[in-house]
Amino acid sequence: MSESGIEAPHIHHDANPLSQWVALFTAILAALGAVLGYQGNRLMDEVLMQKNDAVLMKAHATDQWNYYQAVSTKTHLMELAKVLSAPEKTKGFSDKIDKYKAQKADIKASAEKYETASAKANTEAAHLDRPHQMLAFAMILFQIAVALASVTALTKKAWLLSVAAVCAIIGIGLWGYGMTLT
Repeated sequence: MSESGIEAPHIHHDANPLSQWVALFTAILAALGAVLGYQGNRLMDEVLMQKNDAVLMKAHATDQWNYYQAVSTKTHLMELAKVLSAPEKTKGFSDKIDKYKAQKADIKASAEKYETASAKANTEAAHLDRPHQMLAFAMILFQIAVALASVTALTKKAWLLSVAAVCAIIGIGLWGYGMTLT
């Protein structure tokens, strides 16, 4: 009893070192998981940006191919008009045909440039997605390790913490491997 006559509450300190190890292990995994989650999200953002660029470049290429087709149609119409016209009027048609053929070459080059850019962005997205997959698997293993650590705290079975540690170590290995793929 204290001087005031009120008994101080008894604070129970857990003498079980297993609980302390579980708490420390879980805290470390939480910190690592936060960093891993950030890196995984950053990689996925980059994958999505590359995919977005691929779609945008493909749309530009499609626009250029449509324009190419329209100019081809004009060229064919001018060629037909030239054939059907009187010989003295073919000069104007020949000039337009030459102009359209030159345009088609430029349009084709532009469309192919966009097709190449789209393919490059898709390749980059696929390259970035591989490490993201490794990071996602690593995060799953971290979550399993935390769950096993929680069960360890409840059951006081130390072998579960060993299994959790193995999951965490494999997760760290996948994380490291994934980062080498970037």
